[in-house]
Amino acid sequence: MPNIHSNISFGLVNIPIVMNPIIKNNDTSFNQLHQKCLNRIQYVKYCPHCKIPIKENEIIKGYEYEKGEYLTFDKTELNKLRPENEKEIEIISFVPIEEIDPSYFEKSYMLEAETKSKAYLLFCEALKKTKRVAVAKTVLGSKFYYCILRFTAYGIIMTTLFFEEEVLLPNEQISGKLNDKELDLAIKLIESLKGNFEPEKYKDEYQDNIKNAIDDKLNGKTIKSKKKKPKTQVSDLMEALEKSLKGKK
Repeated sequence: MPNIHSNISFGLVNIPIVMNPIIKNNDTSFNQLHQKCLNRIQYVKYCPHCKIPIKENEIIKGYEYEKGEYLTFDKTELNKLRPENEKEIEIISFVPIEEIDPSYFEKSYMLEAETKSKAYLLFCEALKKTKRVAVAKTVLGSKFYYCILRFTAYGIIMTTLFFEEEVLLPNEQISGKLNDKELDLAIKLIESLKGNFEPEKYKDEYQDNIKNAIDDKLNGKTIKSKKKKPKTQVSDLMEALEKSLKGKK
């Protein structure tokens, strides 16, 4: 995704920014090949009715309102439906971040000041002092989003949000009676495992295994499966807690 130039719209204040994605895909890229000849597979857009391949400029969008019946939309019609001020990040409110369930978080972007900007620094400091995040709306590509803007030591990070109808949380909260001793042991087990969030220590073991396997194959070695440690299953909750705690000690 290329850098996006936009504006944070904050009351009557406009802050020019450059938006950069802060997440990169770490997966090893594989191509699909024909097993017989090892040539790459091609994907052709094909019309089964006309029995011909289709070019990109021959494709329109259709909404199936009944089985096999479509309402069609061309690009001009769809452009008329785009929101106003789509190039802006329009702030609508400021809320405590604790009120937003992380299940709503989608993708994150760094919002950097386009030029040396007092307004950008002021906005950062205001978010820091109030300990709130800005809820805003914007358009990325062809999709409308609500998002949050939050202060970090690196600047403003914008995180797009899923809509309520996209997040399938249960309707009822969990409940039930607990044994005090079991709860005490569970808390002690948590305490024995507590630590700090250190993302540099969390490695993608599966991708590391794939990269090592690629090196092995290039060197003519056979891929061997990793030995898995057998896990003891304990059905009694109290016994499982006690044994887990004893193992940590």
